[in-house]
Amino acid sequence: MSSNTDRYVSPLSERYASREMQYIFSPDMKFRTWRKLWIALAQTEQELGLPITDEQIEELKAHAEDINYEVAREREREVRHDVMSHVYAYGVQCPKAKGIIHLGATSCYVGDNTDIIVMREALLLVKKKLVNVLSELASFAEEYKDLPTLAFTHFQPAQPTTVGKRATLWMQEFCLDLEDLNYVLSTLKLLGSKGTTGTQASFLELFDGDMEKVNAVDPMIAAKMGFDACYPVSGQTYSRKVDTRVLNVLAGIAASATKMAGDIRLLQHLKEVEEPFEKGQIGSSAMAYKRNPMRSERITSLARYVIVDALNPAVTSATQWFERTLDDSANKRLSVPEGFLAVDGILDLCLNVVDGLVVYPKVIEKRLRSELPFMATENIMMDAVKKGGDRQVLHERIRELSMEAGKRVKEEGGDNNLLELIAGDPMFMTTAEELARSMDPACYVGCAPAQTEVFLKDVIAPILEENKDLIGVKAQINV
Repeated sequence: MSSNTDRYVSPLSERYASREMQYIFSPDMKFRTWRKLWIALAQTEQELGLPITDEQIEELKAHAEDINYEVAREREREVRHDVMSHVYAYGVQCPKAKGIIHLGATSCYVGDNTDIIVMREALLLVKKKLVNVLSELASFAEEYKDLPTLAFTHFQPAQPTTVGKRATLWMQEFCLDLEDLNYVLSTLKLLGSKGTTGTQASFLELFDGDMEKVNAVDPMIAAKMGFDACYPVSGQTYSRKVDTRVLNVLAGIAASATKMAGDIRLLQHLKEVEEPFEKGQIGSSAMAYKRNPMRSERITSLARYVIVDALNPAVTSATQWFERTLDDSANKRLSVPEGFLAVDGILDLCLNVVDGLVVYPKVIEKRLRSELPFMATENIMMDAVKKGGDRQVLHERIRELSMEAGKRVKEEGGDNNLLELIAGDPMFMTTAEELARSMDPACYVGCAPAQTEVFLKDVIAPILEENKDLIGVKAQINV
């Protein structure tokens, strides 16, 4: 009985990525797609007049799914060529059709076209999960659009916002990613079958110099495989810049997820918002009371890998010589699948975290009220001006009293007594009771609730409506 305990196993498959994404990059998906491409090629060649029979094509279709892996592996040990090994294995199962399998094609016909098909399927799964993250965040933002909270610039207290408005900042990042993803999806094309250097010379020979038939090959194959078109020109391979564009989308999602996860980590430190913490979960092996933001930390960790991984196809694209070199192959086998597996894990974690975020309004209010007197000084000063005070004099006095209150907080560990100091200064012509009534946090959040409503209505609602068939994913995380 085989075991994986005596050799390295990727944590992306063991711990992070979903079964659905793992299947997309599995040998079954790859080699079944190869066979579908060989069937499409044979059908196209038959339709264009080559002597290929219906019986041969039916034989190919009969074995499109049942890959005889052992035959292919044994053959590859002998010939050291993965494509020709699978051509041979397919021919063993299809003796009547073996002579026309891969006719006129080069290895990149199955290899590169399959890579594009697989990346499209993977992008569609990423899109589905990204839309669901937006859906979950929309519910969160709607629920907390009116809850005032202390905002930060430079992680220093600044004018208040609302919990829901802050969530729209996370959502906007993901919306930009969705735009990029949709664009890349809409522009993906197949390589087609262009031969060893992209000249289609073998097809010109097969069709006795008939350029009209040669020109028909790629569009017919594309249609059979569910694509609108093939790239109009290529060497032996499709441009590796395509991989760069795809992984840049993944890196963008990773960056957006890190932004959100980083904020949640800081909020959990402040005890204002927490990621879900399960009943039996252990936060620390030493400190039993701890509730570490481990899911958000894992998002950040995986995202760092994806952001760096995006450099791989960029360097590969830059270093392809003339019509084809093979220094891309080993790198692509790692960088593209693992980038997708990691982003899949990131989005599952995002879904899990956002779906279970816990908000502590009383902690939020306490922190906000401790800083609110400093932020209310502009309003207090304006009220005093309306009663006849001098703005410049009042401004200087506010500054002096703020420094005094700040010293009490920072150096003496006391409470913020700025309002008490202002009430005790006749220059401001107000009472402690009047100042207390002006300390409603909702008065200081500006347009945050309205901005949240408008964003949800004008930006998010159309996205969710357009993609309503994708909504409903619930993430399962392994650890």
